[in-house]
Amino acid sequence: MNKHNIFEPGKNCWQETQACYSSPLIDCANYYRALHSSICKAEKQIIIVGWDIDSRIRLLHGEEEEQSEAPSRIGDLIRWKAEQNPDLKIYLLRWDSSFAFFDQREMWALEVWQDKTPENVQAILDDSIPMGGSQHQKIVVIDNEVVFSGGMDVALHRWDTREHKIDEPGRNGPDGEYGPFHDVQIVSSGPLVKHFAELAHWRWNRIAENPIESIGFPDTDTDDLPRCWPDGVKPCFTNADCAIARTIPEMEDTELVQEVRHMLINIIGQAEKFIYIENQFATREEIAYAINKRMKECPDLHVVIVSSYDPKGLFESEAYWASRITFKNIIENDIDDDRVIMTYSSIRDQQGRMAYKRVHSKVMTIDNQYLVIGSSNLSNRSMTLDTEVDLVFHGSTEENQRCIEFVRNDLLAEHTGRETDQMQELIDSDAPVTAIMEGQLAHGYVLTEIDDSEFTTASKANVFRSISDPEEPLGPAIPDFHGKFSAITNPRRRTIMITLGVIILALIAGALILISNTVPWLDGDRIQAFLEESRGTYFALPTVLLVYLVGGLLFFPVTVLSLAVAAIFGPIWGPIYGIMGALLSAGTTFLLGKLLGNAGLRKLGGPKVEAVDEKLKKSGIIGVAAIRMLPVAPFSLVNLVAGISSITLIQFLIGTFLGMAPQMVAKGLVGDSIMQIFRNPSAETVSYLVGGLVFWLAMIIGSQKAAKMYQAKKEEAKEESEECIA
Repeated sequence: MNKHNIFEPGKNCWQETQACYSSPLIDCANYYRALHSSICKAEKQIIIVGWDIDSRIRLLHGEEEEQSEAPSRIGDLIRWKAEQNPDLKIYLLRWDSSFAFFDQREMWALEVWQDKTPENVQAILDDSIPMGGSQHQKIVVIDNEVVFSGGMDVALHRWDTREHKIDEPGRNGPDGEYGPFHDVQIVSSGPLVKHFAELAHWRWNRIAENPIESIGFPDTDTDDLPRCWPDGVKPCFTNADCAIARTIPEMEDTELVQEVRHMLINIIGQAEKFIYIENQFATREEIAYAINKRMKECPDLHVVIVSSYDPKGLFESEAYWASRITFKNIIENDIDDDRVIMTYSSIRDQQGRMAYKRVHSKVMTIDNQYLVIGSSNLSNRSMTLDTEVDLVFHGSTEENQRCIEFVRNDLLAEHTGRETDQMQELIDSDAPVTAIMEGQLAHGYVLTEIDDSEFTTASKANVFRSISDPEEPLGPAIPDFHGKFSAITNPRRRTIMITLGVIILALIAGALILISNTVPWLDGDRIQAFLEESRGTYFALPTVLLVYLVGGLLFFPVTVLSLAVAAIFGPIWGPIYGIMGALLSAGTTFLLGKLLGNAGLRKLGGPKVEAVDEKLKKSGIIGVAAIRMLPVAPFSLVNLVAGISSITLIQFLIGTFLGMAPQMVAKGLVGDSIMQIFRNPSAETVSYLVGGLVFWLAMIIGSQKAAKMYQAKKEEAKEESEECIA
């Protein structure tokens, strides 16, 4: 095989093509900034295909965010662009994920995109991947002019700068802080964009009801940068020969594609001097054997691999880190120690604090001949089961050979605390591995040899490896009505949620049945007697609080509870206990609303959620008080919606108290009067009941008028303020 042209479409690549311009985007701050710029320039079409697309992620930080006219959060940015230009079509395809990643994903992602964006934004979840596999391609195509590809998603725990500071305020996502994170993406233009667009169209059209509209492709016979090229990004490669390699598992409508696997083995077989790899996972033994074989064939070949230090959880430890022990043993077999090293990147500052860089990138360089930037890990699943796409550059010209060297040297310089122009001399030395590992900065990032035995002793196949890094689908193939066998897919997110809900309800029902059959006093008459007996005892208040708490979670009408408590505890203690119970229930379901999130509640509550949310946004504490006085929506629904609004818990509880306290007094009179009528019917007790009802009705009418007057004055003041500004 000619080392100067190893691209073979149909075997080790899908398309052999060319990039007019390409530039690696190292680390997420650079990628997100470039993505934000290109999205802002879009006029016709945006297609995003990803492992995740989290609407909460900020693309800009600091001064860039403050000075940008466009929103920073990807969800707000997409909505803003779609509203600005109704002719712009935006397509978002995200993996439907699996149960294992629930804690890393936006729970109601699809509903967020559907509910918060105009009709020219379409979003779908891809649930067609065989069980155990994932949708791992990361592609963004904008106006068919530029394409972003590589290892980065718009997802949690990705953003970081190239400095990877120990203290970085920007590394603080929706679920809290995280450590240094390293990744690599690439932006490209030219003929290759057409092929990435074709791949994205295929991914979308095979599962969506409405296909992506075709918008045509721009003329690439020009030296000008495309209109959508991101601001501030200088092209690295010019007119570069490249290839697109994919992994696609066997699915209902496609056969197994293993172009990535064949490409990596083929280019490793071309190495002569230096292989540089950085990858999230290194478990594929076939790749390790290929590296070891080539090193034995070429005595001058040296290898440096950069990965992460510590595993995230038991599955990574016992699957990927255990397999990495085997991978490392294979490549080092019968090879001198100074020729190959597997490392992690860390920093220790002058105060002695340590930080470990989480390496998520998928990069490989073979001398100055080949550069791979893609989504594929060196794992079993990336070679056979996940959907992957890698972009492979060939140094067919001296200029592009220098570009490959620059990218490699730039990455190594970051990991070793050196300047980029220092690296080439070290790599050209007789012992490049030793030269790179020696003389690193004391208080900068340094590379250290990996020793995974401190995390796991497993080095053979185990159950964790078979689940986390499988080569084949976890479920068996099953026949359809036509007798064709297809692999079982991962259960849909909706299916998982429904199943969990059914299980929880079944457990609750079972517990209640068990309690009702084993606790003799658990029936209606005895509960009423128990509550009546609790009057004046120390457990009266806890009992009432528990009743309100459970009633709120079950959406039981608070008015009925308040009347019952007043009937049992009288017109004084009844309202006092009632308001305390209502505040506890309101606070609990408020926090539950925050947990469920915006989209989930809107899906459950519909127009009532919108109405309550609008009132809360406009009026704050007064709005809460007004809603409590008016029959706008059920008590528990108001609490849940308040949890997703901008109002704080303290403001919410104050408003609840102001709105419910007068009603509790009225309900206390009514409830006590009802009880007195049953005990001692007379004209006096009936008059108390009528008086209580009149007082209650007066409170409702008065509250309505007061709320309207307050809102009118607020709107009038706002208009006057706007007139003054104008």
